Amino acid sequence: MRVQPLIQLIDHEPQVLEMLAPVLEKVGWHVLHAGDGHQGQAMAMQHQPHLIVLDLLLPKLDGLSVLQRLRRDQRTARVPVMVLTALASKEDKLKAFNCGADDYVLKPFEVEEVFVRIRALLRHQLEAPLALVTSEILSYGPLTLRPEQLEVLWYGQRVRLTRKEFELLHCLLQRHGQAVPWGVILHEVWGYANDDDIECIRTQIRHIRTKIEPEPHRPRFLKTIYGMGYCLDLPQQQMLALA
Repeated sequence: MRVQPLIQLIDHEPQVLEMLAPVLEKVGWHVLHAGDGHQGQAMAMQHQPHLIVLDLLLPKLDGLSVLQRLRRDQRTARVPVMVLTALASKEDKLKAFNCGADDYVLKPFEVEEVFVRIRALLRHQLEAPLALVTSEILSYGPLTLRPEQLEVLWYGQRVRLTRKEFELLHCLLQRHGQAVPWGVILHEVWGYANDDDIECIRTQIRHIRTKIEPEPHRPRFLKTIYGMGYCLDLPQQQMLALA
């Protein structure tokens, strides 16, 4: 029997719990709530939820600090985190993504949109694992995806990825050699297709490049298609040296 997801809300505004908890519990999910940063961090490390919804404007310990601590701890490093906050600037969004956020939603929010995005972040737990889908490409040239370990073999070397990095690389691998539009990536990896909201993609691309590119600022494999999206351009054989 599949385990029902445990969702943790870290937010000091009681109306957030009042709006989201009934919707999540209606589909059989379990909900934990913490009202400040210290309590939220401790609760997350104790219960290791399937997903965390995190405000940035928290008492006692701000949300970015909570996020950084969660990402440094092995127990919570790979737990999906959706930031739900009133901070609307591009700088705040970039800080959150660079600290390890998987999604960023602004307050005031539509409950249905938040629910859809939570389902998208939980997709790997609600659907069949990638490895069980026989039609998918899991290896090409020097790159082999290993879904169960959330890692890749890159020219024979193991490279660990976050779940969002893995899903993004998986999306591009299915279309290797092709330009993949932002909307396609957002739909497949984040579960929605608002082409104006692409900072999450850019941040994850930068992180992947630091792990597989010899010169991340001059990418040879994970290329930007300006004004459109990205392309994973892999050699067919492993003969190409990285150095």
